[in-house]
Amino acid sequence: MKKIILTAICCSIAYNSIAQSNKTEEVVRRVADNVITHTSYQFINAKTGAKYTSLKGVEPTTDIRAESPYNKWYYPMGVLAIGMVKTGSTLSDQKYADYALHNYDFVFNNSAGFEKLYQQTHKGEWAPFFAMNNLDACGALAAGLADVNATANRKEFRNYLDRVADYISNKQLRFADKTLIRDDPRNMTLWADDLYMSVPFLARMGKLTGDKKYFDDAVRQIENFTGYLYNERSGLYYHCYYTDIKQNGVAQWGRCNGWLALAQVELLNLLPADHPKRAELLQLLQRQIVGFSRYQDISGLWHQLLDKPDSYLETSVTAMFVYAVARAVNQGWIPKTYIRIAENGWEGLAKKIDTEGRIADVCIGTGTSENIRFYYNRPVELNDTHAIGAVLLAGDELITYQRNNSGK
Repeated sequence: MKKIILTAICCSIAYNSIAQSNKTEEVVRRVADNVITHTSYQFINAKTGAKYTSLKGVEPTTDIRAESPYNKWYYPMGVLAIGMVKTGSTLSDQKYADYALHNYDFVFNNSAGFEKLYQQTHKGEWAPFFAMNNLDACGALAAGLADVNATANRKEFRNYLDRVADYISNKQLRFADKTLIRDDPRNMTLWADDLYMSVPFLARMGKLTGDKKYFDDAVRQIENFTGYLYNERSGLYYHCYYTDIKQNGVAQWGRCNGWLALAQVELLNLLPADHPKRAELLQLLQRQIVGFSRYQDISGLWHQLLDKPDSYLETSVTAMFVYAVARAVNQGWIPKTYIRIAENGWEGLAKKIDTEGRIADVCIGTGTSENIRFYYNRPVELNDTHAIGAVLLAGDELITYQRNNSGK
C-alpha cells in the first residue's frame, strides 16, 4: 500500500513539473513570437513615410531609419539575440536562433549606405555601429553576435568581434586600476551597467580565442566593480561611482543590479573550471543573490529601487534576477532550495505578460542622477526592449529546471 501511495505521489510530482514546464514554455513562446511578428526588416523615411526592404539604389539620409525597434543597433538587442539563441536551443525550435541571425544579417547587409552617411555627418541609423566609442555601442551587441556566429561562422561577423575586442581591451576609458568607466555625461564615472556591456563579451572572446587575457580582464572587472559599488550594509550595489567626489550615487537601482548579476552568470558559464578565481566569483554571486532576495516583494517581483518598497514594481530587473538564480541552481553553484526565489519571481513576471506576449512595467533607458526622485519617476513602457531578452533567458532556465526535476 505504501509503495502504491509513494508511486502515486511521484507520478503527481512528475505531472506537475511537466505541466509547469509546458506553462512556462507557452509564456516564453508568446514573448518570442510577438517579437518575431513585429520585426519588419524594413526602413522608413520619417519625413515621407516611404518604406524600403533594402537600401539598394536608395541614398540614405538621417530621415531613413529601421522601422522596427528590434532592428535598431541598441544594446538590448544583444540581450535579445542571446535570449533567442538560447530559446531556440531550449525549445528545440530553430526559428528563434534563425531570427537572431536574420537581425544581424539585416544590419550587416545594409550598413554600407549608412556608413557613408555616418562618415559625412556622424549621424544616421546605426551610428554607434560605426562610431564604436562607448561600451553601449558594442559590448552587449557583440556578445549576441558571438552566439550567433558560433553556428553562422561568417567572416564579416568575426571581423567585427575582433574589432570590438580591440576597442574594449585597448581603447575604452579606464581608471588607473583598469576598471572600465565612462566620460559622458559626467567625466570618469563608473556605471554598474557597464559590467554587462563588457564581461559577457570578454568571456565569449576568451572561449573563442583561447586567450586567457579576456577571462582575466573580465574577472578584474567583477572584482573592481564590486569594490567600488557594493554596499555591505544593504547587500546591494549602487548604480554608480563618481570619481570627482569619490562617492557612490544615490540609488541602489534595480536594473543595474540585474546587469551585474547577469554579467557574473555569463562569465561563470564560460570561465574554465580550473581558473584560480572561479571559487571567489561563485562566492560573490551567491552573496549578491542572498542580498537581493531579501528585497523580493510578496508578488515575486522586485522594485525599481530595490530598497525602496514605495517605488514601483519593475519587470526587467525581476527577469534578470530570475535568470541568475535559476541558472545558478541548475549549474549547482548554489543550493537547490534557492529555486523558490526564481519560481516566485517568474510567477509575478508571468502576470505582467499579456496575451500578445507584451511585457508591462518595464523601466525605460536610464542614466545616472544625484536626485533619487529621478529613479522614482522614470517612466515605464509596455514591452520596452530592456526586458525582452532577460524574460526569455529567465523562462528558458526555469524550463530547464522543471524538465530536470520532473519526478524528483
